[in-house]
Amino acid sequence: MNDRIKSITDAATYLFLQQGYSKTQISHIAKAVGVSVGTIYLDFAGKKEIMHFVLKCTIDPAFINQNFERPITDDLFVGLENDIIAVFEKTGSDFAKHLVNKAVDYDLETLVSDAFDILAQYAVGCLFIEKNQFDFKFLAEHYRAYRKKFLETMTQYLTAFVESGKVRPLEQLELTTTLIIEILSWWAMDIRYTSFETQDIPPELAKKICIDNIISAYKS
Repeated sequence: MNDRIKSITDAATYLFLQQGYSKTQISHIAKAVGVSVGTIYLDFAGKKEIMHFVLKCTIDPAFINQNFERPITDDLFVGLENDIIAVFEKTGSDFAKHLVNKAVDYDLETLVSDAFDILAQYAVGCLFIEKNQFDFKFLAEHYRAYRKKFLETMTQYLTAFVESGKVRPLEQLELTTTLIIEILSWWAMDIRYTSFETQDIPPELAKKICIDNIISAYKS
């Protein structure tokens, strides 16, 4: 693993999510890492390349394990936005696959687990777009469509579960679905990166808390 690159991108991720991409300067990243600005430029051509590196690692975690020519330039990230959008589309399709047979082979606990895993896996990329949507309008537009599809899919699953008796009858089904997604999003994403007091809670423990409470609240 490229230790210094990881230190740089970890620091940049925190700053991009906490104070925003446009307000973050290379000097801020250097200070957070504890190195000089010149050292940052030995590894990255600029802030944009660091941001693209962070987003690339969101959709391809093994990317950081490569041997890179320094400084890293944007030549490595040609077509990255389209790759991110393709991940949105594939993730949405995969998540909806159990609807083909009206979710007869699926249940609430597995749904919550799968939804949590998706949110946790792409947490950095999703939060980056959410916190910087006005700077990255193209990605934000597609991300909104992905979130809308995610809500629709969750609502369809819960509808099927209510009809089959796996979930108790629910009033205001779409609002209940929104509540569940927001609970999962906070525990899978925000608590790790953007809440006022972030906490280093292991994802498996966070997922267990979500499953236990959502199952208790909604399972028949």
